[in-house]
Amino acid sequence: MTGMFERRLIMTISNCGKCRFRAKYDANPGSLLGRLWRWHANWCPGWKSYLKALPEAEKAAIAERYGFKK
Repeated sequence: MTGMFERRLIMTISNCGKCRFRAKYDANPGSLLGRLWRWHANWCPGWKSYLKALPEAEKAAIAERYGFKK
């Protein structure tokens, strides 16, 4: 699988776009669940696949918002 079909499949399977822990981070980055999500996002293979499936502009916006370097 490659291309657009693969991106749709990953985004359909992944709940990263509507993750409750991510919402906790957005609401209060200093909260326990928010900090846990941020730590988890650094190594989570699902999150990495989700980011790869996003268009470049959206990926750059998320990287800037959450302070990801890669």
